[in-house]
Amino acid sequence: MSPAGPGRHLAPVLCLVFLLSLLAFVLFHQIGSSGLLGPDEPRYASIGRAMSESGDWVTPQLNGKPWYEKPPLLYWLIALGFAAGLDNDAAPRVPIGLLSIIALILWTRAIAQIENLRVAAISAAILASTAGWSALSMIGVTDLPMAACFSAALAFGAAAAELDNRTALVLSGIWLGLAILAKGLVPLVLLLPFVFWARRHWRMLLCLLGIAVAVAAPWYLLMTARHGWAFIDVFFLQHHFGRFSSEALQHVRPFWFYIPVLLAGFFPWTPLLLLLERGPLLEPRNRVWVWTALFGLVFFSASTNKLPAYLLPLFPAICLILARALDQARAMGRTLAVCLFLLSLVPAIASLLPDALLHGLSRTRLSEVHWEYFVAAAPAAVVVYLLDRFNLRLAAVTMLSACSIAALLYVKLSAAPVLGEVVSARGLARRAANNAAQTCVGQLHRNYRYGLDYYLKRELPACEAAPSAVFLITQEPGRLPRIVPR
Repeated sequence: MSPAGPGRHLAPVLCLVFLLSLLAFVLFHQIGSSGLLGPDEPRYASIGRAMSESGDWVTPQLNGKPWYEKPPLLYWLIALGFAAGLDNDAAPRVPIGLLSIIALILWTRAIAQIENLRVAAISAAILASTAGWSALSMIGVTDLPMAACFSAALAFGAAAAELDNRTALVLSGIWLGLAILAKGLVPLVLLLPFVFWARRHWRMLLCLLGIAVAVAAPWYLLMTARHGWAFIDVFFLQHHFGRFSSEALQHVRPFWFYIPVLLAGFFPWTPLLLLLERGPLLEPRNRVWVWTALFGLVFFSASTNKLPAYLLPLFPAICLILARALDQARAMGRTLAVCLFLLSLVPAIASLLPDALLHGLSRTRLSEVHWEYFVAAAPAAVVVYLLDRFNLRLAAVTMLSACSIAALLYVKLSAAPVLGEVVSARGLARRAANNAAQTCVGQLHRNYRYGLDYYLKRELPACEAAPSAVFLITQEPGRLPRIVPR
């Protein structure tokens, strides 16, 4: 229940400042300790670095060739990181962390216009400490920028519709335009439930979309003028419509794929999702948020190609639904305590992370969960329970959120050495650096290929094209890469 008194405004602000400060520390502490991961992060970082070096902020380029697959917002952010003097590991990640913090502040500000500040702060506290949002705030890929911009657009759009707020309308249009520059047509599809909900405010909707087009259209027009059909074919036909319907991109998953992804992504708040009652879902004030979450879930599930991070734009709407349910419920201490107890699994999760990134989660076994971690979590769980019992729910949520963010720091520090030298291509590039001019690449997983080129700042040739190469980088299935004499 919402407390009365003069502290009802100060307490949410203080809690949010504390949590965002803690999150910022975790995101930026040893930010380059793990090296860039997977094929996407170093590939996008290469494009951003090339933009910064060439001064061409229109055409994304990878290894000197135009790259049409994604729009430019992420590349611009990374290029700004390099322009600010950040190194190869920090430049792709610092802007993403900053955008995450800014998005949480904007979300709170916008929601506080249509809801009390306490609920807005609780929704931001939940969002900031979910596994999905916090983890993707540390990685230089497109999902966090798209989710950050879309959530701001949706929240300010709701404020504009409910309050006839012109400032909120302009902000919504700007952030929607940036979302389009982050992920193309996807945010426009996800906005359809909002458009239906606000259909009576059709003048506002036209103005909002007009502002978004004014923000996003110049880049698309410039790219079309420069590259013509090649850009349209790759960007729209292959990586929008083809990604939805074609199996060529090799990310085919079953229809139910996103159910476990959603539950895992909300760790440690998953029990709140599972125990959410029907009542809050049917409330008129939650209608647009429920519609957005359900429509987005069905849309992504219907797509042939699925990746876990695609769901991130739906997280803010779900967090607001959970925050409103928490604000109204009489007793939630036990559920919140169970959420905190789930953090006892974090050490086991941290131990499997390197193998999961190397070989896939389905081929990785969870290590033994030691009961000592549950014992260690017990005092904090009791405190969370008692805080809620004595009508201090905001404090209970803040403590749980802080513990979850601190657990992220544990994962980061414990897994970083292995991630940096084994999972990332940074260690491989360091070993190959002295003889890079005499080295070719044989069989090598794409997770290493783009990272190797990024850290070496050159594209190593395939061995078929380099008959005079002295050294060979090769990788047998299920094993780590090796550098051997040819």
